[in-house]
Amino acid sequence: MGVLRDHPELALFFCLAAGYLVGKLRVGPITLGGICGTLIVSLLIGTRHVSVDDDVKTVFFALFIFSLGYLAGPQFFANLNRKSLRFFTLCLIELVCVLGIAFGLAKAFDLDVGTASGILAGAATESAVVGTATEAIGKLSDLTSEQITQYQGHVATAYTVCYLFGLITIVLFTSQIMPMLLRINLADASRELWEKMRGGQAGLESDEREALPGMVGRTYLVTLADGRTVGDLQSAMGGRITVEGVKRGSKLLTPSPGLELTLSDLVQVVGERAAIIDAGREIGPETPAVPGLDTPLATSQVAVTEKETIGATIDRLEKRHPEFRKDGVYITDVLRNDQHLPASGETVLARGDVLTLVGARGGLNRLVAKLGAVVKNDATDFVYLGFGIVAGSLLGQIVVKLGDVPMSLGTGGGCLISGLVFGWFRSRSQTFGAFPPQAATTLKDMGLAVFIACTGLAAGPQAWPLLKEYGALLPFAGIAMVLVPATISLIVGTKLLKIEKPLLIGAIAGQQCSTPAITSITQVAQSSVPLLGYTITYTLSNFLLPLTGPILVGVLGA
Repeated sequence: MGVLRDHPELALFFCLAAGYLVGKLRVGPITLGGICGTLIVSLLIGTRHVSVDDDVKTVFFALFIFSLGYLAGPQFFANLNRKSLRFFTLCLIELVCVLGIAFGLAKAFDLDVGTASGILAGAATESAVVGTATEAIGKLSDLTSEQITQYQGHVATAYTVCYLFGLITIVLFTSQIMPMLLRINLADASRELWEKMRGGQAGLESDEREALPGMVGRTYLVTLADGRTVGDLQSAMGGRITVEGVKRGSKLLTPSPGLELTLSDLVQVVGERAAIIDAGREIGPETPAVPGLDTPLATSQVAVTEKETIGATIDRLEKRHPEFRKDGVYITDVLRNDQHLPASGETVLARGDVLTLVGARGGLNRLVAKLGAVVKNDATDFVYLGFGIVAGSLLGQIVVKLGDVPMSLGTGGGCLISGLVFGWFRSRSQTFGAFPPQAATTLKDMGLAVFIACTGLAAGPQAWPLLKEYGALLPFAGIAMVLVPATISLIVGTKLLKIEKPLLIGAIAGQQCSTPAITSITQVAQSSVPLLGYTITYTLSNFLLPLTGPILVGVLGA
């Protein structure tokens, strides 16, 4: 341990490595996850008085919270509308319940502000609350430096125990118990909803691919279309095919609408499978692939910025832009933040969604110009990132008094809001301020992991006394603060809000910001349908729950 005390960087990265190793341990459907594992390891090492400078914790927490806001920003602002109001109700239920229960437990059991905040963070399974609450405790003027250190340590210890029980409860309750309470088979219900969203077409499992893809290209020998122009042929097929190439002898011709086809021309067409089969009856027999005539299909990722597209379904988008069918272009994927949504006709598009378009290059380029901007996410714009964190840090220094209670967002709350705004602003055009999702996710995860490790090392000496004093209360709090809001949301969601049951189960996991829960739900459902409800509440709760830390600290510390 002497080596770890002398070399804090060694202690820090050992906590990360060992913590994520512990987090991989699995018991049934439950895994602790890397963050909880890191906190457990760092608490144990911290009991030997190994510590890291507080400035390291502050810097990495700012990186984490800004990245979190940046990733959530586009979807957060997109969800501030009437259509998402019913999902917003679930987040308010979560917010009121966890604050009320934490405050009630603090008063009933005379808990200090650190323990109460740790219970709130752990039971809500929201790691960001650890940071915002810890920072808020450090700003309480009526506490000594020793008390601040002690209470900040209590946050980490209470969080660890409550998180463990809260995590187990939310995973089991949403993936196993809720389907039984709703009297559904989650896999069957998800499949039925998926088929309804796709207009009756069955969906694919996660490990399946279409044996007969909807869009294909084939070549035909002209025997029936002698004397017809390319434009006439495409019109005769109702615009469902596109002639992409014509070969006459050894020459490749440009397939303009006025080009007249002659006997023995080789024609490459691209379009829907059914239309391509019908095209053979208009052109002639199908031939093998012809060298020089095998035009590849292009792929492009485009960010939705067109005003009319925002809030529209994919079906409406394709009807408004006939180029989709005319030019043989298809939407194959919808990426919202880091979540892949079903590219079905009923999927509602939001600003900042990234659509993967596949089709012939000419038609693809024309559609991209109309829908939005080609995503440029090949390198991080550190100018944009740096100014975003600076703006958030400055915002967090503003203090507002509510009566006699001084309230401030702190670095955590300020960087969260600036991240939301900067991420939303970037999503409006996607031509500046690049922060690739992989980079943002890495900074988010590493920032939180380092912050948690530093917090655990500092809290180590206070851990055992707190566990001895409140050992039975912490597991109870972790379970109760999951079951109460989740049960209320289940009742309100089914009876009043009339949310489809697979979406409701996903949304309840999202209001708890529980990635392990939605992972378990989608495994049980054998479908990504619950993700559609999860993404909305997850985004809203990711913004709202971290703010509960300063609120609770401000109220209890007054």
